[in-house]
Amino acid sequence: MVACPWGAGAADAVARGAYLAGAAGCDQCHSDTEHGGQPYAGAPPFPTPYGRIATPNLTPDRATGMDGWTLANFTRAVRWWVSPDDSHYVPSFPYLYYNRLTDGDLADLKAFLDNLPPVSRRDLEGADSTALVARARAALAVALTPLPGGWRPDPAKDPVWNRGAYLVASVGRCGDCHTPRNWLGISDSERFLAGSPVGPDGKKVPNITQDTKTGIGNWSEQDIVGVLTDGHTPDFDFVAGPMAEIVKNTMRLTEEDRRAIAVFLRSVPAKPFARSQ
Repeated sequence: MVACPWGAGAADAVARGAYLAGAAGCDQCHSDTEHGGQPYAGAPPFPTPYGRIATPNLTPDRATGMDGWTLANFTRAVRWWVSPDDSHYVPSFPYLYYNRLTDGDLADLKAFLDNLPPVSRRDLEGADSTALVARARAALAVALTPLPGGWRPDPAKDPVWNRGAYLVASVGRCGDCHTPRNWLGISDSERFLAGSPVGPDGKKVPNITQDTKTGIGNWSEQDIVGVLTDGHTPDFDFVAGPMAEIVKNTMRLTEEDRRAIAVFLRSVPAKPFARSQ
């Protein structure tokens, strides 16, 4: 586990960025682990609702990576999902959540990525193109989704609650799976975390609001921390599927950050399971 040096000086920006990248699981999508690829160097095309898309090379390679990107380029891509050439990326990337990253965290993430060893991936060139209709649908989804920008803490809440809310809203991206979407891929903010009939693997995604019938209203704070630590649930089972992959990220968090997430989730108003999309 990487200890997060919150409050450290600017010299530790790379370490802070590494912590955030680990919490977000950037390496899971942007590494071709199946074929022994280098971390963050991109991965071959995979099927999405918007066509087959390759994950980009995030290393500072001049020809095929992000060498030459400014912090403004990086912020625009991650927060607003617009590439340096002004084209929209597709919503398979959780831009709705990374939009909430603070300016400081975005700068730290870029510092970490800039310090990775450059890897050339010419085999991925052109692999991220999709059909025109898919690109148009993606642009429409971005245009219609409210994007508030960098996170601002709630002054009425304590620091622990605010930290948990921030992690859920940004790198934790809990709502990406646990909130239902419409046909454009836009999350339904009225049913935030109320579960989804169809998740990334085509199966139902649980309700994680405080609803006692269909959600986690009967879970304790420690129950939630347990799931985030190693995937074990209160009924002596272990999570599987996409959530098992998420646990690989949350287990990298500090105990304090996992508990902050639990505190926030325990405050989410109860909503019944979202049975339709």
